[in-house]
Amino acid sequence: MEASSTRGPVPLMELELYFLIARYLSAGLCWRAAQVLVQELEQYQLLPKRLDWEGNAHNRSYKELVSSNKHVAPDHLLYCRRIGAMLDKEIPPSISRVTSLLTAARQSLLRTAKGTLI
Repeated sequence: MEASSTRGPVPLMELELYFLIARYLSAGLCWRAAQVLVQELEQYQLLPKRLDWEGNAHNRSYKELVSSNKHVAPDHLLYCRRIGAMLDKEIPPSISRVTSLLTAARQSLLRTAKGTLI
C-alpha cells in the first residue's frame, strides 16, 4: 500500500506525515501553503489509501481522509513532543530541557543511546 515517486515507493508512515503536515498547516497562518500541499498530495497520490473489504487499495482525497480520521485534530502533529518526555527518561539529553528536532547528537529528539540520530 505504497505510493510511488521518482525515488521509488513511498512508505505509509511518510504518507501519514504528509497528511499530518497538511492538517497542521490548514489551521494556522500558513493555510495557503496547506492548500498547495493538499493539491500536490492529491495530484501525486501521496495520501494513505483506503482498503476495501477485499483488500483492494483506493485513492482518497484529502477531505475524505480528514472525514475518516475525525480523531486527528489539526494540532495532532504537535503531540509528537510527548515522545521527547519518554525519550528523556530512557536516553537523557546532555542539557536537561533543551531538545529539538533540529539539533544533533544528545540534544536531538531523534537521538539514540549511542548519541547518533535515528
